[in-house]
Amino acid sequence: MLKTSDKFETFYKFNKINEKSPIVFIHGIGLNNEIWDRQVNFFKSYNTIVYDIIGHGKTPLKKSQMSMKDFSNQLLELINELNLKKIHLVGFSLGSLIARDFASSYSDRLETLTIFGTVYKRTEDEKRVVVSRYESMKLNKDVSKKRALARWFNEDFIKKNPDIYNKIYSMLERNQHENWLKVYKIFVYHQDDDISIKQIKANTLIITGENDIGSTPSMSKNISKIITGSEFKIIKKGKHLCNIECAENFNV
Repeated sequence: MLKTSDKFETFYKFNKINEKSPIVFIHGIGLNNEIWDRQVNFFKSYNTIVYDIIGHGKTPLKKSQMSMKDFSNQLLELINELNLKKIHLVGFSLGSLIARDFASSYSDRLETLTIFGTVYKRTEDEKRVVVSRYESMKLNKDVSKKRALARWFNEDFIKKNPDIYNKIYSMLERNQHENWLKVYKIFVYHQDDDISIKQIKANTLIITGENDIGSTPSMSKNISKIITGSEFKIIKKGKHLCNIECAENFNV
């Protein structure tokens, strides 16, 4: 468990097994590197890196305003400090947007790219829903966190796995509210740029949960048409955090 020496002071965990390119995982809004525990365990014979994005977990947020480039630069600084020429990159939700932005500029640093739970070309109704959610989050009410978990996991899974529910809820509770809002605003008002997306040249896999209502299968299917040679996969019965709920299917 270390922090980078650059301006971002990124908290990360590097499970180094050999000199091969590692798998780097990027989490989503309000969460931290621990959402990837099931993947790190599954890929324990591989090099893996998990880290906390700016303003989350143990990585500080020092700016009054943030942009997507801040997050891409954070990742670039991390892999440069670790002297990594290439990586396998996996990004979830906001992390998928970070991964997309990074890949559009630095495809030469990628062995593979996995985009998981991404958004693409929201409809006007979908935009209104996410803006309304953002406005509700400003009030910092407990109900908004509970609604998030209801969107992220199937009800039956929550009932059977209260420990996981409590773990994720605790992550949301520990966020500094002002930082969370600064980052969430980037996600809410994100504008897709097809020209930038078409710059992605890495071998790309796009994954979504069958029942994900915010990052829908149709969004992932449509962006797969833009990224040349990409593969599209649906996780059956999965919602937003299907890397946890449907880990066995997700990991393979």
